[in-house]
Amino acid sequence: MSIVGTASKLFVNLVARPFLNNNLRSISHLVAQYEKPEDIVCRYECLFSREDADGWDVRQAMNDLTGYDSVPEPRIVIAALHACRRLNDYALAVRFLEMVKNKCGKDVDKIYPYIVQEVGSTVAELGCDFPESLGYDKPELYWESVMDM
Repeated sequence: MSIVGTASKLFVNLVARPFLNNNLRSISHLVAQYEKPEDIVCRYECLFSREDADGWDVRQAMNDLTGYDSVPEPRIVIAALHACRRLNDYALAVRFLEMVKNKCGKDVDKIYPYIVQEVGSTVAELGCDFPESLGYDKPELYWESVMDM
């Protein structure tokens, strides 16, 4: 048998056989559905409080919190603000507070004042500002109407 015949036979055997990999690991995303709210608060509070958490870890946790269909507890927000201070990332802290306000949805008048009340002392302690005091609650090119003057 020639080398070409052997190579083509080997190629046919490789292509004809299905690729089997027994080292695959099944991943279940159902675990988060059965996690208690207290466990979620503890998990994120511990994650933000870790001294070795870098910017990627903090941003990943904040992104995960954004994906939940609930507003983060004030304990989580406080831990996240301390993590932003540890990373010296002021912009991330303000954007996280903005995300918390957006997560309040149509109940922003009820939920957000409670969060501001609970988190306000930490924000003042860290020298951070709420998005409203920076003008982020208005459109970028917001001008006062001449009718209001």
